[in-house]
Amino acid sequence: MSPRPAHTLHAHQSHHGWDNSRAPALTIAPGETVAFQIRDASGGQITPASTLDAVRAMDFGLVNPVTGPVRIDGAAPGDALKVTVVSLAPSGWGWTANIPGFGLLADQFTEPALHLWKYRPDLSAPAMFGAGGAVPLKPFTGTIGVAPAEPGLHSIVPPRRVGGNMDVRDIAAGAELYLPVEVAGALFSVGDTHAAQGDGEVCGTAIESPMDIVLKFELAKGANLAFPRFTTPGPVTRHLDAKGYEVTTGIGPDLMAGARAAVSGMIDLLTKRTGMSAVDAYMLCSVCGDLRISSIVDVPNWVVSLYFPRVVLE
Repeated sequence: MSPRPAHTLHAHQSHHGWDNSRAPALTIAPGETVAFQIRDASGGQITPASTLDAVRAMDFGLVNPVTGPVRIDGAAPGDALKVTVVSLAPSGWGWTANIPGFGLLADQFTEPALHLWKYRPDLSAPAMFGAGGAVPLKPFTGTIGVAPAEPGLHSIVPPRRVGGNMDVRDIAAGAELYLPVEVAGALFSVGDTHAAQGDGEVCGTAIESPMDIVLKFELAKGANLAFPRFTTPGPVTRHLDAKGYEVTTGIGPDLMAGARAAVSGMIDLLTKRTGMSAVDAYMLCSVCGDLRISSIVDVPNWVVSLYFPRVVLE
């Protein structure tokens, strides 16, 4: 049985940016469980009724709001904060967008695009991408971290040594995440929940979806982690494996160039095979295609692969 949350933080108890001088919204003891209400990554700028105008008018200063911070009594620099993802309760709606100037292929996709999703909150059916695809769902939280030691206000957008906007889809229900603590109390915050995402989140957005989540907090004293680490409770790809994958590659001496080539190759394949637009293929790769480093030892060229699950289109 899941532990009953001892506390709840509501969506309005959110902030934009990491700052170790921010007053905690809640103070807890190690071992306690907290429920968080999470706003979508646009901070409410996109709604189930939005049009492309919402993407055009997006204020990046309001994106990725995180709920918190939570101060954990006894947390000290050098410790690790152990965060167990107890549960996630998706809302049933979300969005994926191509935001001009953002994403792996921003130079190729310069116009805004928006797809609004409706799905069953119990996840009993895939989310439909028009007539072009059915995406199996795996909710998780994209931004999860603690305050850095460096003073001042720091953007929530890039990931950091102390976590933050890591967008790791396997930090899902049952996962145990360990975050390096740099300040007294840790000052933990969480947000950017997704109903589904491919490894890489190549267009810059996943199925951005508000959710309620429950997390348990413990301390690993003196862990001295260099970077976050996590444990998953079981397989991480089985929900997409049923019919295999289409795979494109990029090969050369630059991993970023290889990643771009692999994604571009998959966009070409999807548009030719299905007739969908290139920007739709790009967004679909972002929510269910996985970028992988397939080889990084055979100097001077490396292999990056984009795995697209066939179950989405069949």
